[in-house]
Amino acid sequence: MPKLWNETIEAHRRQVHDAILDTTATLVFDHGLRSVTMSQIAETTGIGRATLYKYFPDVDGILHAWHARQISAHLQRLAEVRDGAGDAGERLQAVLETYAHIAHHTRGHHDAELVRFLHRDEQVARAQQQLHDLIRDVLAEGARTGVLRGDVPPDELASYCRHALTAAGGLSSEAAVHRLVQVTLAGLRP
Repeated sequence: MPKLWNETIEAHRRQVHDAILDTTATLVFDHGLRSVTMSQIAETTGIGRATLYKYFPDVDGILHAWHARQISAHLQRLAEVRDGAGDAGERLQAVLETYAHIAHHTRGHHDAELVRFLHRDEQVARAQQQLHDLIRDVLAEGARTGVLRGDVPPDELASYCRHALTAAGGLSSEAAVHRLVQVTLAGLRP
């Protein structure tokens, strides 16, 4: 088959895949985790059930794929911020602000049952480790250059930051999220 044909087919498959993920997430947010069926997903997405089953075996599989996509996008955004301009202190602030805002915006949008369901697999543990490593590396660089404290191991400080900023999920305003980030950063300066 010609290359253009293959690219067109792959683009179509990605669009259908993404539409399935987005539709399922919307249905689950609107109706609850255990109220959504494959038939509803197929109908709302505008595809046949047979097509849907070619992509995913069940609703749980779709939700895990949706969650993996969300995690990947968050980690990619955090890496982009980490790699931005500025010294280690400025980049750390940008990373912590971005993470706190992600935590703030995602926690309040998911019910407890969905969070428990999505967070029981190993992809969350891997993502938390990647986040930890990302923060740790910026902290280590900042300690080497003297813009961040060097008297506490970067691994410990990364854990402190990650756990402290997870609290942003329970805050009621952007201003509160900003204050949390500032309090966290104050503990990281020399």
